[in-house]
Amino acid sequence: MSTKLSSSSVGRKVLMALSGFFLLFFLAQHFVINLFSVVSEDTFNEVSHFMGTNSLVQFVLQPVLLFGVLFHLGMGMYLESKNRAARPIKYALDKPSENSNWMSRNMLITGIMIMLFLGLHFYDFWLPEIKDKFIDGKWDDPTKYFPHLQHKFQDLTRVIIYCISFVFLGLHLSHGFQSAFQSAGFNHNKYTPLIKKLGTLYAILIPVGFVIIALFHYFTQL
Repeated sequence: MSTKLSSSSVGRKVLMALSGFFLLFFLAQHFVINLFSVVSEDTFNEVSHFMGTNSLVQFVLQPVLLFGVLFHLGMGMYLESKNRAARPIKYALDKPSENSNWMSRNMLITGIMIMLFLGLHFYDFWLPEIKDKFIDGKWDDPTKYFPHLQHKFQDLTRVIIYCISFVFLGLHLSHGFQSAFQSAGFNHNKYTPLIKKLGTLYAILIPVGFVIIALFHYFTQL
């Protein structure tokens, strides 16, 4: 019985890792697209219009992405509850700071903060896009994306919220990147140090890049 439970737990962690890999790839792709808004307004509009009107992206990849986000959060909450229930002694007595870092102990908190941010992000960009296409029938405006992006970043409060959210994203990624590889079985003395370094770079560069993009659009409109 214990073997079955153990194998089931490992399976859930592998699924969690696979959904994490998928989201890491999407995040990098989303960053590159947003980076075009700093480099070239026309290129950003062209790429955004393609992503927003391509049938494969809209009706296959987008639903898969939404499922991946919800699955990752749900599985993370489930695994965290199982881990807490399995601990016979509370953290205060276990001296958790001596056994693990802050990020690994608070992945659920940083994950929930990211999900709250995604709610705002969907409200700002995804829901208006859905309204334009599926309610108002406006599929043929390839120039709307850049002005809409800039409009959202005119508000300093929103820019600050975005920047703080990217800090939480960096904290989540700093542990989640290497944890995903470990859960998927990529744990080797030769490669693990490299994976940790790549994870640190990813956890710094991607969130900092998003912060720079947000600040760029705010300050260029002053």
